[in-house]
Amino acid sequence: MARHGGRGWYGRVLAAAVGVTAMAAVTSVWTAQAGPVDGGQAGAGASARPSADSVPARVSVDIAHASDHGARGVNITIDDGPDPDWTPQVLQVLRENGVKATFCMVGTQAQAHPDLVKAVVADGHRLCNHTVSHDTTMDTKPESYQSQQILDAERMITEASGGVRPVYYRAPGGAFTPYSRDLAASRGMRPLGWNVDTKDFERPGATAIVATVESEVSNGPTILFHDAGGDRSQTVAALREVLPWLRQQGYSFGFPVR
Repeated sequence: MARHGGRGWYGRVLAAAVGVTAMAAVTSVWTAQAGPVDGGQAGAGASARPSADSVPARVSVDIAHASDHGARGVNITIDDGPDPDWTPQVLQVLRENGVKATFCMVGTQAQAHPDLVKAVVADGHRLCNHTVSHDTTMDTKPESYQSQQILDAERMITEASGGVRPVYYRAPGGAFTPYSRDLAASRGMRPLGWNVDTKDFERPGATAIVATVESEVSNGPTILFHDAGGDRSQTVAALREVLPWLRQQGYSFGFPVR
């Protein structure tokens, strides 16, 4: 799972360490900043958080790649939105093809476009936490910063959706750390990787995006697209071609394992 390249957002190859940070550290950070999910604010300098009694069950800290549809399953994942221009078009293509996807949302984008978050949920797609500000240097930052990025984004997405929590966490550019993976898992969000990077953010042309999927889907089931961060007309066009092609090849569309 390589970090994205282009537009300064993505870089080198991820080498996520396997390990678990002590839950005491996670709990102390979260407890110090806890607050209500209904928008009430905590004290100065602290953000509202979902209440402690609503914390979902812990999930695995291992980075997910597999599909819950088995060996011939594929997972369509859509990053960086929602975006008022491109997310509705992506949703329409998915609807036309009967495909459910996982939307990895940036917290500020979700907060700005709650109607789109609700539309994603209404269509049966899953939500993924992609941090507050899409900082691809997360793995170089202190744990307090990582905590703020993950927990604030969780709150923003949950509030924007009307109460539906993200069930995955994807580090921007693949910048996972043992701490961030453990924190996400403690909040019920499985760390989520990818196997096929379409590089649609580079806008290489719809034909090139489709060709990347066709040549690399054998590498693994989780495919990465984007619905924000620039002109995504090529992504929309590529999805119109590649979704029917995947079905013709005998693939079915599922979600990443949790």
